Amino acid sequence: MAQIRSQHSQLELIQFHLVNLEEIYMAHYAFIDTDNIVVEVITGKDETDTETLPEGFDSWEQYYETQRDALVCKRTSYNTQNGEHLLDGTPFRQNYAGIGYTYDATNDVFYAAQPYPSWTLNETTWIWECPVPYPEVDEETFDEEFPVFYEWNEEDQTWDVVE
Repeated sequence: MAQIRSQHSQLELIQFHLVNLEEIYMAHYAFIDTDNIVVEVITGKDETDTETLPEGFDSWEQYYETQRDALVCKRTSYNTQNGEHLLDGTPFRQNYAGIGYTYDATNDVFYAAQPYPSWTLNETTWIWECPVPYPEVDEETFDEEFPVFYEWNEEDQTWDVVE
């Protein structure tokens, strides 16, 4: 009986925390090395939560930066991709930072590593664009049972069907 009571109490505690998580806001922060490459991304305090900000700091970016030697800390938006906010908000730093991304301090943006030498960086969306558009798939050519996938062929500058 004690085992059942213990499990029931744990379930109530988990439910309590899940309900209260809806009231917790958080932000994501990227740590950037001296080459402007993102080396770590963490979940941290929301930038508007200044009540719990340690004394002597003006922002959570500033505080978190003191927690990693020789790394710069910048907030990044999980909901921003390709220069657009997924929830119709204001895009923030053009892309959610990922490990290996570059931080461009002049434009205050994050962008992924160049996938191929022939691809160029679109400085509006901050994503890499292929010199040849991806093949269009329409209702007539789409086969739900056997979909066609393509991969970029850098040598031939073509999209090749993956066999």
